[in-house]
Amino acid sequence: MSTKKEILSIFALGGVNEIGKNMYAIEYLNDIIIIDCGSKFPDESLLGIDLIIPDITYLLDNKEKIKALIVTHGHEDHIGGIPYFLKKLNVPVYATRFTLGLIELKLKEHKLLRETKLIQIDSDSTLEFEKVRVSFFKTNHSIPDCLGIVFHTPEGNVVHTGDFKFDLTPVNNQYSDIHKMAEIGMQGVLVLLSESTNAERSGLTPSERIVGDHIEEAFMKAKRKVIISTFASNINRVQQVVEACIKTNRKLALLGRSMVNVVEVAIERGYLTVPDDMLIQPHEINKLDPEKVVILCTGSQGEPLAALSRLSSSSYRDAEILPEDTVILAASPIPGNERNVSKIIDNLFSLGRRLSMDLEAQQKCMFLDMVTKKI
Repeated sequence: MSTKKEILSIFALGGVNEIGKNMYAIEYLNDIIIIDCGSKFPDESLLGIDLIIPDITYLLDNKEKIKALIVTHGHEDHIGGIPYFLKKLNVPVYATRFTLGLIELKLKEHKLLRETKLIQIDSDSTLEFEKVRVSFFKTNHSIPDCLGIVFHTPEGNVVHTGDFKFDLTPVNNQYSDIHKMAEIGMQGVLVLLSESTNAERSGLTPSERIVGDHIEEAFMKAKRKVIISTFASNINRVQQVVEACIKTNRKLALLGRSMVNVVEVAIERGYLTVPDDMLIQPHEINKLDPEKVVILCTGSQGEPLAALSRLSSSSYRDAEILPEDTVILAASPIPGNERNVSKIIDNLFSLGRRLSMDLEAQQKCMFLDMVTKKI
């Protein structure tokens, strides 16, 4: 019987068999390195609960071993729990430039920014701990600056891919580093931790560039104002909306706090290019001709308090959806959110006096995870 104490432990504190609160830990001797710290929104069975975060009891019991929190990308299910984690365990946070910008927003809100050590990394960075060396590789996803992670341990290499997809023509030209991935494979991989929502579905995902073409087509066909909803963090999609506004000579209004904050970070850090005179304030929407306005808002997942939900129930103060406006849901429902999204669509239809649907266009949009409703 072996008495070897050099045991490599890999465990998940969230994110397995669920959508949200992603968090892994790699432990070897006196090193614990944490990967991501996400949050998850409650369902209807959790009344009075605002947010779900990972259980970090084990980490609190072993806090002297924790060396770092490494963040793969800036989606809420990977960074949403970070402020609550740092209130208990103040460890260095490593992330890419754009991801750090999103984390900083959260830390400012929780008054933790000054006391937190934030360290910028990229795909060429290397981190050295007592017995574990960490390197990185580029991946492509629906948000900029995504990384996969390689943990080089005496027992072998552990690879964590982060969320990813393979888009050979990405809008932001951030290509997956396939050659580096091949080199890592040649070195030998002891454990591969790989996750990607809907990865079990067969077939291919179309390139983001194709989605942009159909957004422009929908904008050109729109008779009045366009309301388009997507994830605030999908900066590539936001850039496509900006390009469509330029081509159709429309102004752009942002609704929803997260949309405003993320777009501000993306512009400030050079990940989003918006003409100086394009953005308008919500109170200016009704001052312009409807055919000159686009509203980009949060709520594509049917969140009850998000901008699109409030627009669909006519409870948004500065804007309203009227007959012949075009509403685009430019994001497919995350598994588990289908009911909430369907409720939004039902509300949108109930607002309209005249309903029209171009079946061919609908089929194209559904194929691209984009639903277009004209009311």
